[in-house]
Amino acid sequence: MRTRKRGTPPEVILDIDRSDRTGLEEAVFCAGKSVDQIVHILQRVRTAGRSILLTRCSPEQIRQLPTSVRRDLDYDPVSGTGIYRGVRREKVRGTVAVVAAGTSDLPVSREASRTLLYYGVTVLEVTDVGVAGLWRLLDRIDDIRRADVVIAVAGMEGALPTVLGGLLESPIVAVPTSVGYGVAAGGTAALHAMLASCSSGMTVTNVDNGYGAACAAVRILRVARRTR
Repeated sequence: MRTRKRGTPPEVILDIDRSDRTGLEEAVFCAGKSVDQIVHILQRVRTAGRSILLTRCSPEQIRQLPTSVRRDLDYDPVSGTGIYRGVRREKVRGTVAVVAAGTSDLPVSREASRTLLYYGVTVLEVTDVGVAGLWRLLDRIDDIRRADVVIAVAGMEGALPTVLGGLLESPIVAVPTSVGYGVAAGGTAALHAMLASCSSGMTVTNVDNGYGAACAAVRILRVARRTR
């Protein structure tokens, strides 16, 4: 059994070949990680000559990173995502509309958008088009309809994906958020509403999982490109 010196970060085993198996690369989930662990991971990424996506990375973690690391990191504080050493080399063709019900949903919708950006996908961001003012959604529906895949992000009662499902042909990935009062229950009400939607064929992610929604969209785009 190998031991490590006190204070040194644990061994990191990067899944470098994951994209060869699944088409999706490993990402670094930073919540709960120490700054030393994040630095150690990014040093391994640099040594391997790769780029990587960071998710759920706080501004405080970013501030504590060495200057040499921050220099190669494109960080977005709204979503808590960082793109280290640029977007991946192989781009994924296609357009995804990321549609957010309200500006309070932006941290989640922007996480999806930034993940898509990392994969080189063209992104259309549409924000503040929730069902409380349907005219706002209808004003943008023709733009949304042109997308290959739609990611619909909503909290409260989570109605937006169901509305879009009744208007669009494109695959829809629904993302419930933890936005809302009282019985919204941290996103549980929106999650249940999306799972029980009468708009058939929607994919539903876990609460606040913009990253997972983007990965689902990338898988759809890859398969669609192979079958054309």
